[in-house]
Amino acid sequence: MKPLRSFASDNNAGVHSKVLKAIAAANRGHVVGYGDDRYTEAAVGKFRQHFGSDIEVFIVFNGTAANCLSLKALTESYEAVICAEAAHIYTDECGAPEKFTGCKLIPISTVDGKLTVDGVRHAYHGMGDQHHVQPRVISITQATEVGTVYTQREVRELARFAHQHNMFLHMDGARIANAAVSLGLTLREATRDLGVDVLSFGGTKNGAMSAEAVVFFNKKFSLDFLYLRKQGMQLASKMRYISAQLDALLTNNLWQQNARHSNRMAKLLQKEVSKIPGVEIVHKVEANGVFARIPRAAIAKLQKRYFFYVWNEEGSMVRWMCSFDTTEQDVRQFARFVAETLRN
Repeated sequence: MKPLRSFASDNNAGVHSKVLKAIAAANRGHVVGYGDDRYTEAAVGKFRQHFGSDIEVFIVFNGTAANCLSLKALTESYEAVICAEAAHIYTDECGAPEKFTGCKLIPISTVDGKLTVDGVRHAYHGMGDQHHVQPRVISITQATEVGTVYTQREVRELARFAHQHNMFLHMDGARIANAAVSLGLTLREATRDLGVDVLSFGGTKNGAMSAEAVVFFNKKFSLDFLYLRKQGMQLASKMRYISAQLDALLTNNLWQQNARHSNRMAKLLQKEVSKIPGVEIVHKVEANGVFARIPRAAIAKLQKRYFFYVWNEEGSMVRWMCSFDTTEQDVRQFARFVAETLRN
């Protein structure tokens, strides 16, 4: 029998019971569609409590849309977005950002998934040259695709470079909750206060179901966003069901509790598998993911029981993700199975 929980992705987790209750509570009678409802108003109010009363926030269905629409709001088609080579917008969105914005993505090689000012500086050239795309946005992922977390200083330095060069800083916050918890910061302290201009806020990976948002910390970027969202096919007719989920996550710090738990489970997983001969932890475990190098022959055997992704087939690197509903028993059972498999 395969276990009920895998270590493939926090997308594979269920929906938190409090979020489900919020959906059920919203399922009463008729309300006006397309976001003109009290549930969306309440969710927007919660975002403003966390990020500031002068922000603009727009609810969308998924992370790819949040990223594409964020970047579209900041760019013209002859401009470019600088990102890490491992960035989701570059590797896992099927060219959607380039198709939707018309912009070129400029990938930068990184060791730990994190852009640096020096790396960005090398890509910042050709300004004023009509033959060259014009870099306009730096996009970072927090937490990164390899489970590391930008420090406050690192984000602040990238924001400073961006603003000094008439650029903007976009944050793909699919796992912003995990990063904020890892840093010991509030959501605002981890984003707006560090100089981020636009945030793709992730709820789905933190216990929600198809619930994301685009958060503008400067209203000038959001002036036409109502139309961009509609044109981007992200205006939900029954938005109350998405809004209620985000409201629930942002109430009584549920977002924080879920992220803290998944991060703690990743730390436990790191501790347990590090004891196993043949397992090498590749990246620092700073959020809810563990990246490990294991013998290639063991991968298929492990996958017969547990679903997880091979991150780098050549390097025999795998990714094991923890979620808000991962239990200590899940982790210890998995670690035992890894140990047994590698012994045989």
